[in-house]
Amino acid sequence: MQKQGKIALVLGATGLVGGELITQLLNHPNYTAVVALVRRPLDLQHPQLRSEIIDFDQPEATKIKGDDLFSALGTTLRKAGSKDAQYRVDCTYPAQIGLLARQNGVKQYLLVSSMGANADSANFYLRTKGDLEGKIKAMNFEHFVSVRPSLLLGERPEFRLGEVIGGTFLRLLAPFTPRKYKGIAASKVAAALIALANQGGKGVEVVESGELQQYG
Repeated sequence: MQKQGKIALVLGATGLVGGELITQLLNHPNYTAVVALVRRPLDLQHPQLRSEIIDFDQPEATKIKGDDLFSALGTTLRKAGSKDAQYRVDCTYPAQIGLLARQNGVKQYLLVSSMGANADSANFYLRTKGDLEGKIKAMNFEHFVSVRPSLLLGERPEFRLGEVIGGTFLRLLAPFTPRKYKGIAASKVAAALIALANQGGKGVEVVESGELQQYG
């Protein structure tokens, strides 16, 4: 039986998966508090939800305390404006927050990575995600979970034409697409992360997209 009263920390709370994480964590019996690590307060109001305003370039360690850290932080090259800026958001920031969390006794790091993540990849995005996985592994959390979803499905706060087109094609081709390549709903990814955080796992777990389909 899992202990009650855990505190969840959430990075990327305003994004597609992050928003689902906030909603599902607030309704999960194992968590009595959800802390969103954000640049500005969330619009959502809930007695168990707290927004901690973070300067991601100089994060305050005292704000990063809890039991489970969920990271769905990420951006696009177009939005970031450069590869260096995207790397900071997709790798440097979640790694820095992870290190402070580890120093503060956070036991689990649950990460939204990407299908094909590989530190040796020729693809910048996949290499960035692989770099982040490697950095977090080196921190030796009691339990580190990296989920690697295919194209995420759901309604984002901001419009992304490429994902809309890609999601449409994936739905049309779904009957002919191998399970591991199928687009996956953000709600399933969030549900998988929360389930994996409450199954008593230890060490490092990498969960590919096809395995995530069973959740949610």
